[in-house]
Amino acid sequence: MDRRKLLSSNRDKKLKKLHAILRRMKRLLVAYSGGLDSTFLLANALLVLGRDNTLAVTADSETYPKRERRDARKIALKLRAPWVSIKTSELEIPSFKDNPPDRCYYCKMELFSTLKSVAKRKGIDWVADGTNYDDRKDLRYGTKAAKKLGVKSPLFEARLTKADLRVLSKDMGLPTWDKPSFACLASRFPYHRPITKKGVDTVDKAEDFLIGLGFKQVRVRHHGQIARIEVPQKDIKRLNKPDLRDKIRRKLTRLGFTYVAVDLVGYRTGSMNEALLKR
Repeated sequence: MDRRKLLSSNRDKKLKKLHAILRRMKRLLVAYSGGLDSTFLLANALLVLGRDNTLAVTADSETYPKRERRDARKIALKLRAPWVSIKTSELEIPSFKDNPPDRCYYCKMELFSTLKSVAKRKGIDWVADGTNYDDRKDLRYGTKAAKKLGVKSPLFEARLTKADLRVLSKDMGLPTWDKPSFACLASRFPYHRPITKKGVDTVDKAEDFLIGLGFKQVRVRHHGQIARIEVPQKDIKRLNKPDLRDKIRRKLTRLGFTYVAVDLVGYRTGSMNEALLKR
């Protein structure tokens, strides 16, 4: 068997395992962000359990990009999934807004506790998130909260990787199959720098601007007066074209930054964890 057929066979086995996991749950609330992972989980829950036994819930949070909230609702409606939005207020949690390395733990404890309450009111026994098998490679304090509260991670249990999800999502015709990864806006701030509503709004507007210029995968890391822009290596040359560079600098300085820098390493997930890992 050649490598391509072997990979395809392995993916099929993982998908069957996912369906077996979902079938055992019978009724499921999906923590739904509208990204690749949670959309794939939701689509398969609908396939296996049906609309009457599946509920998608999206957190309307200040740390969640506005564009992502719009996309989540749009995709859920396209999938004909039962969907609701709930309000969460992470910036009111001192242990979160002070921005310690484990801030995600406090955020997810708040979110998952709320989701479990919603599930209980709806008579749903299980809550699941979109953690995939690749997520084991990064610092994930949110997974500790999930385990503590009994939130399931079916994609992780089935050992489905990000690459698996992209191929299978494309096969299913899901609009998120090539959607770039995203993380909550709190991840744009260096640890121990307080996360404020103003700072979050500034980052959201800066990233929206860059996405509007055609950069699909982008992060604007907020280092006080300095905006550190991350785009994939292949996009750095375009980012540095004089006319575009000046346009970006003018926009970001109007948003409140004094200096605008480009990260020469390029985009990567968890770049704020690099300082921790060097200690």
